[in-house]
Amino acid sequence: MSKIAVLGTGTVGDTIGSKLVELGHEVMMGSRTAGNEKALAFVAKHNGKAGAGTFAEAAAFGEMIFNCTKGVSSVEVLQSAGAENINGKILIDVANPLDFSKGMPPSLSFVNTHSLGEEIQNTFPEVKVVKALNTMWCGIMVHPAMIGGGDHHTFISGNDAGAKETVKGLLQTFGWNEKNIIDLGDITSARGTEMYLPLWLRIFGATQSGAFNIKIVQ
Repeated sequence: MSKIAVLGTGTVGDTIGSKLVELGHEVMMGSRTAGNEKALAFVAKHNGKAGAGTFAEAAAFGEMIFNCTKGVSSVEVLQSAGAENINGKILIDVANPLDFSKGMPPSLSFVNTHSLGEEIQNTFPEVKVVKALNTMWCGIMVHPAMIGGGDHHTFISGNDAGAKETVKGLLQTFGWNEKNIIDLGDITSARGTEMYLPLWLRIFGATQSGAFNIKIVQ
C-alpha cells in the first residue's frame, strides 16, 4: 500500500480519497488551510484512517498525488504545494480546465493547442504527470461496474511510460479492466480528453444523469 495525497476537498477528491482508504492506502487530503471543514469531515468519516493538511503538507506526505482541484486553479495550487514536495513523484491529474466565469455552460481555459495536463507538466518538468479519469463522473471513476458491467473505456496520457504503468495498475484496483484502459500517448493527448468535456456536459444536461461513459466499439 502507498501513501497518497489527494489535493482538493470537493466531490471528486472525497470520492477518490474514500476509495483509496477502502483499498488500504494511507491518504492525506490537502486544502488551502490545515483546518478545512470538508477535509476534517473526510477524516472523521474514515474514523482517523485518513489525514488532512495544507496542500504542501499533503504533497510532502504523498508518494503519489491526485490533483482533484478546480482546473482553472490547479497550477496555482501545485505551486503552493511546492515543487520540492512534488518533484519526482507521479501526479495523477483528473482535473479539467473548466471556466465558469461567464456562466453555464463553461468554456475551457486551455483548448486545441494546449491542455491543463501539459501546463502542469511544463510548469513542473520533474513531475511525472499522468492525465486520467477526467472523462467521467467521479462515481464511475472508482466503481466502473456500476454501468455496463464495467465494459467501457478510460484513457491515460503522459510522457513517462513507467508512471503510466503504475497508474494503470492503480486503476485496475479501482475495478477497471486492463483492456479497457487506453494509453493515448504523451501528455499532449490530454488535449483530446479535456476537449471532450463540453460534450460530456451537454450529454449530462440532456439526460440529467452522470451515469454514462465512453465505450469504443471496433
